[in-house]
Amino acid sequence: MAKTKKKIKVIRIDMDKCSGCRACEAICSAFHASPKYSSNNPARARIRLVRDPFEEIFLPVYAGEYTAAECMGRDKYVVEGKEYGECDFCRASCPSRDAFKEPDSGLPLKCDMCEDDPPQEEPLCVKWCLLDALTYEEREEEVEEEVKLDDLETGLESLVDNYGLQKVIDTVARITQKG
Repeated sequence: MAKTKKKIKVIRIDMDKCSGCRACEAICSAFHASPKYSSNNPARARIRLVRDPFEEIFLPVYAGEYTAAECMGRDKYVVEGKEYGECDFCRASCPSRDAFKEPDSGLPLKCDMCEDDPPQEEPLCVKWCLLDALTYEEREEEVEEEVKLDDLETGLESLVDNYGLQKVIDTVARITQKG
């Protein structure tokens, strides 16, 4: 495959600065509400907080790519004496857990860096983080060209994985007959 220059957008997370205020979750869910800013439901946020308030551990994790399969790893991590599973820090939406899935439809959520109309200078979670635990970074890297699925394809892939191809086809056929 050919290599190409690509702008890489990253949210850097400094766990030591995070106080667990959850402002990042609140603004993200409000920004992605329909209509925009009409509601606040952290389950719709593209960022979530792994938290253990008794140990004062707070770690924001933002949503990554959808994956159709569960990972093979079930590693455990110890952070300041507290044990966490690998899934706690995972950014993927996958069949084995509800994190980063739209609560009503079950479709996967992915951080879009608040690139909407009008475009934001930086993701709102970064802008609203008063302690600078989240910082935005852009850089150019040479990467392999990849075929990227659009949101509709990703959603359909997720539905097929959850319900099977035939059920999705039957449902689409039934819906089109109504209209």
